[in-house]
Amino acid sequence: QVQLVESGGGLVQPGGSLRLSCAASGFTVGNYVMSWYRQTPGKERELVASIVSAGTKTNYADSVKGRFTISRDNAKNTVYLQMNSLKVEDTAVYYCKAFFPTYWGQGTQVTVSS
Repeated sequence: QVQLVESGGGLVQPGGSLRLSCAASGFTVGNYVMSWYRQTPGKERELVASIVSAGTKTNYADSVKGRFTISRDNAKNTVYLQMNSLKVEDTAVYYCKAFFPTYWGQGTQVTVSS
C-alpha cells in the first residue's frame, strides 16, 4: 500500500527552524520526483521545493530560496524539508508529493507566530 506520512510540523517563533519529514512506504522515493507543497485557507496549493529522482538537483520557490533545503535519504525512504529563518508568511499546511504516478501525504501544519 502506497503511503506518504508527513511529520515535524508545529508552532515556532519567527526566525526559528523546523525540519519536516515525509516517510514513504509502498514505493521508493529515489525513483520519483519528490516535492513539498504548502497551502493556506482560500489559496491554491503552491510548490515550495522539489528534488529530482536521479541525482540531487533541486528547485525552490523564490519565497523560500536560501532558507529552505529539500533532501532525500534513500536508505530511510524519506524526504526532508529543512526550514530556517521562518517567517509568519510561511504559516501553512505542508504536503509531501511524489510524481509520477502522483501520491500525496495528509499534510502537517506549520505555524510561525510570536
